[in-house]
Amino acid sequence: MGIDLIYLPPYSPNLNLIERLWRYFKKKIMKNKYYENYTLFENAVETFFQTFNDRIADMKSLLNFKFGIIKAN
Repeated sequence: MGIDLIYLPPYSPNLNLIERLWRYFKKKIMKNKYYENYTLFENAVETFFQTFNDRIADMKSLLNFKFGIIKAN
């Protein structure tokens, strides 16, 4: 089927790619921003996804499986 299962340890949202995307989204849309009403917020969300192709460089560095490994003592 071409599906690779990857075990993610519990309580490790930094290893989950969708969690990284969600954090990036919140940073760009919600951090230090106030929307007067829901329509303005909705427009900001739509604009984020409409301009998603402009963020490809950010996505390539953010959404990858290159993790640093820390050895336990």
